[in-house]
Amino acid sequence: MRNYQLGEPDLDQRLEDLVKDAVADHSGHDHDEALVREMMVSVLKMHRDDTDRGDLKIVNSALKELRYSFMVFARYRETPKVTVYGSARTAPEDPNYELAAEFANLMADTHQWMVVTGAGPGIMEAGNLGAGTDYGFGVNIRLPFEADPNPYVHESRLINFKYFFTRKLMFVKESDAFVVFPGGFGTQDETFELLTLIQTGKSDLHPVVLMEAAGTNYWDEWFKFVSALRDQGMIAPDDTSLFTYTNSAQEAAAEIRRFYNNYHSQRYVDGKLVLRLKHEPSTSLVAELNEEFSDILVSGVIEKIPATPVEVAGDDNIDLSRIRLHFDRRHLGRLRLMVDRLNAAAQDSLA
Repeated sequence: MRNYQLGEPDLDQRLEDLVKDAVADHSGHDHDEALVREMMVSVLKMHRDDTDRGDLKIVNSALKELRYSFMVFARYRETPKVTVYGSARTAPEDPNYELAAEFANLMADTHQWMVVTGAGPGIMEAGNLGAGTDYGFGVNIRLPFEADPNPYVHESRLINFKYFFTRKLMFVKESDAFVVFPGGFGTQDETFELLTLIQTGKSDLHPVVLMEAAGTNYWDEWFKFVSALRDQGMIAPDDTSLFTYTNSAQEAAAEIRRFYNNYHSQRYVDGKLVLRLKHEPSTSLVAELNEEFSDILVSGVIEKIPATPVEVAGDDNIDLSRIRLHFDRRHLGRLRLMVDRLNAAAQDSLA
């Protein structure tokens, strides 16, 4: 691939030298020099393009917000996290507030998961209250009518955003699971964006739990709407497998833990999907998967493999078991069902 440059040898060399000098005292960063240089080239090209000042301000603010967010979350990269979405208007006496606090407390105190919320009042406050200051994150949006974060987020894990798009990116990028409580336009926006990202393969598979206190009936009409989408061919029949529903904090926690008791991660290598698993599937199970899920294959078969050379070279979880398939990248609901089969078989074998 042709180098991404300004096209002026003297300036390009000076940029390369500047980046080298800037990371000279930061060992381990030299392999990222090309990426940093390309970022600087993009910024300079924007300036040369006579980009509108307002557009430059958007890029400037977004870059600063992302840089700070990456730094904050990097300290906790090895700790699993669940995002809790829901309304800012939910009162503390509301049963959904109580359920959100119960769920967050269960995930933090019992399972040592960290809890990410939007840092505001309502369900977000309940999530941070339940998690406690040692296990909570606040990803706050600066709004004229909700300027202050709730009091249960420690300042070291509070991030303030100007833009929704950078904030929503951090929710999805940094979380391993998502629980959605009743909420308004913002909650629905986050729910459909999350499902869209998983449905299109722009995000890895994650557990998504729709949750409410018994008797509140928030999700009833939503299910009718999604059923209409399915019945009219707007989504695939199996896309409803991308989420589950419960009234129970214990069931929500169990769903999340069940998913990760076996499934670890995924990666595309040479155009084929590699699923990394904590427990090796039996040969008979793989044969069953080939019969049941042949419709999601472009070619070939689902097969057990060792770590690929690319993964070995990058020391990318090479100790885990793996299966590989030439996935069509369209039927993500069916893929989730296949992962559920793998997880259930692993759980049965350990019982």
